[in-house]
Amino acid sequence: MKASSTVVLAVSLSLAVASVDAQEGLAVRVDPKPLAPTFDADMQIRKSYWIPAAEILGFDILVNQANRRWSGSSDYDSNINTIRRNFHSGWGVDHDPFDVNQLAHPYQGSMYHGFARSSGLNFWESFGYTFGGSVLWEIAGEKTQPSANDQVASGIGGAFLGEALFRMASLVLEQRSMPKFWRELTAGAVSPATGFNRLAFGQRADTVFSSHGAEYYSRAQLGASRSSEDDAGLSAKSVKRNELIADFAIDYGLPGKRDYTYDRPFDHFTFAATATTGSGIESLFTRGSLFARGYEIGRDYRGVFGLYGQYDYLAPQVYRVSTTGLSLGTTGQWKASEAVTMQGTVGFGAGYSAAATLGSTDDRDYHYGVAPLAVVDYRAIVGNALSFDFVGHEYFVSRLAAANRGGHENIVRLEMALTYRVSGPHAVSLRYLRNSRDASYPDIGGRRQTRDTVGVFYTYLGHDRFGAVEW
Repeated sequence: MKASSTVVLAVSLSLAVASVDAQEGLAVRVDPKPLAPTFDADMQIRKSYWIPAAEILGFDILVNQANRRWSGSSDYDSNINTIRRNFHSGWGVDHDPFDVNQLAHPYQGSMYHGFARSSGLNFWESFGYTFGGSVLWEIAGEKTQPSANDQVASGIGGAFLGEALFRMASLVLEQRSMPKFWRELTAGAVSPATGFNRLAFGQRADTVFSSHGAEYYSRAQLGASRSSEDDAGLSAKSVKRNELIADFAIDYGLPGKRDYTYDRPFDHFTFAATATTGSGIESLFTRGSLFARGYEIGRDYRGVFGLYGQYDYLAPQVYRVSTTGLSLGTTGQWKASEAVTMQGTVGFGAGYSAAATLGSTDDRDYHYGVAPLAVVDYRAIVGNALSFDFVGHEYFVSRLAAANRGGHENIVRLEMALTYRVSGPHAVSLRYLRNSRDASYPDIGGRRQTRDTVGVFYTYLGHDRFGAVEW
């Protein structure tokens, strides 16, 4: 599925989410199990298992027909014989273009998930529909052998991405101060499957999934960056040193609100997307709680810990990496003083990852492996005027099989940003971004690729105090 342009549209229109404002001792206390139901009663009454099943089947047929006509590939010329063969065959690993496998397939899976969620199904029921929709596509949507890597990307990564999109669309729909037309349009752009069901089924689908008053912090940025240093290694690709950048991020379910709980998957999640003139979709990060609980330490610290699901895509010109995985982690907020608040996240886990091969610009030349991963996110907030952010992602892709040679890669992305509020929601930001990739193969030894950029941005802030939660 060629969905890159659709993703760009969805990410661009999702920037509108950023304009919505949400209205003793050292003993540790864990929040009790909430009494509230997992779903609002109205959604339970109107839920349907048949509607999303029919929609997923119809969506796969439409995608198949579109690719038959316009992709230029015969891979989509499936028929009863190829379906029968795929049904009885084993699963392999394919090497379609990197952005197709690692970006378009997860987005396709997010559509499956959105159809189910907006039909009233809970996260785990929708996860099953997403996984099943991906199986259907692998067996019947293409004539090639079913691929396990696509199943992970669409069936699992698609659910993680789809839930974040569904939650953001629902958050927009909750904002009654926003005109209904713009609410519906923005929500449909963020989660097209949700928008389709609300348009197609009217009153049956007009119930809005409740955020339960989640505290969140969103920010949108427009700006430009320039490379201060580039080392493309063996890559033959020329690096565009100057780029225009659009960026959106949201932290949802921030800890600190006393009556807020984390009983539902993705009651706490982070989402960040960046589009550039140099890379197209340069990065897409989604990380959400699957099983989590809130906790307190003393009077000044609130946090949430648990098991998280994440889908990451990263392509900063000199290399590409994508992963779908699980991690254990915690997010917390500490009120250091009346003026200073600190927020932070630490997570460690592992995922099934794809990484580009050194020495080639062929978008089919990449490989898969198990990747331990880590994320560190820190924000220091000074009053309502200033914030300093540091975000780090690391992936260690192991047991690679590129051109029949073993090896490993260590990929690190570090971001530092200083943001100054000028007036109201308007701010300016200065950002430094470093991407590095160290790879080692038995036949070529060690190789390194790096890229350092400095950027200046106009930043639209979603909340006062840069997302610091009051309690």
